[in-house]
Amino acid sequence: MSVDTALRPHAEDAFAHELKALAAADDRPRPARWNLSPWAVATYLLGGELPDGTVVTPKYVGPRRIVEVVVSTLATDRALLLLGVPGTAKTWVSEHLAAAVSGDSTLLVQGTAGTPEEAVRYGWNYARLLTGGPSREALVPSPVMRAMAEGRIARVEELTRIPADVQDGLITILSEKTLPIPELGTETQAVRGFNVIATANDRDRGVNELSSALRRRFNTVVLPLPATVEEEVDIVSRRVRQLGRSLELPAAPEGADEIRRVVTVFRELRGGVTADGRTKVKSPSGTLSTAEAISVVTNGLALAAHFGDGVLRAGDIAAGILGAVVRDPAADRVVWQEYLETVVREREGWKDFYRACREVAP
Repeated sequence: MSVDTALRPHAEDAFAHELKALAAADDRPRPARWNLSPWAVATYLLGGELPDGTVVTPKYVGPRRIVEVVVSTLATDRALLLLGVPGTAKTWVSEHLAAAVSGDSTLLVQGTAGTPEEAVRYGWNYARLLTGGPSREALVPSPVMRAMAEGRIARVEELTRIPADVQDGLITILSEKTLPIPELGTETQAVRGFNVIATANDRDRGVNELSSALRRRFNTVVLPLPATVEEEVDIVSRRVRQLGRSLELPAAPEGADEIRRVVTVFRELRGGVTADGRTKVKSPSGTLSTAEAISVVTNGLALAAHFGDGVLRAGDIAAGILGAVVRDPAADRVVWQEYLETVVREREGWKDFYRACREVAP
């Protein structure tokens, strides 16, 4: 599929020009089978300007030291576990790391409660298995097995949602760097360049805790929520523009008032206090993450484009905020109404936002 027609191109396709320019300018040592040096990978994630004038856009907005620790971990024999509450860009960072290091972010295991062992180890083509018995031709390698054989990065999303017995299938792979295939009396050994990036959070229900044996195989890095309003507004604005281009929605100007309002509401409700620190507020049951703020603004742009005048206004984001905040119809509705009356109603310049939210309030 063409990059121009894909709704969400893989990172290595969407940012191919940046990766190519980085590779051309990169004269630093590269670990075996890495497309870029660790310095260039960090530059790709954090952004910068290259000697030829190419501007590398930031993929992650946060402390540089976190990115340096993340990248350096992949250059060792330790696997990487990105931990954090929902919406802290764990999946986004994982994808871009794999794209920069291996040029391939598609070797992915999506963790769910029903993820089978075959997704981590290998499976079989049963038609060939029945006709010819166990053989290399009948074996279906998992993304992890392919990454081992090719010296690439494998990604495991939502590791703690995978059943514990399937999780433990990673222990031998991460410690011995080998995957036994007893049916064939052989094994697949990892070649240089192989590593695993896993993501996890412990805020959702139905989480399977990692065993101590498996946790020891990972270097755990916690991705924090954005430190300031400005930082979070910048993140939301960047992602909304990227999504808007792919969806052909009207552009939202950077630092738009409505984006700042969404971010402010989310930060105050999840923090339990207003931005000026003067008023305590109750927090709803949801996480109100940066990812949810991006979704609210993107949905508002769609409303403005198709049912408005193309300009993002308070009425376009009100329903989206309500849906993000009120997850528990009983408790969260009370929290939201109290916040509207005690904070939003009295805030200067927010009258239009208050009226829009009251119109859609249940």
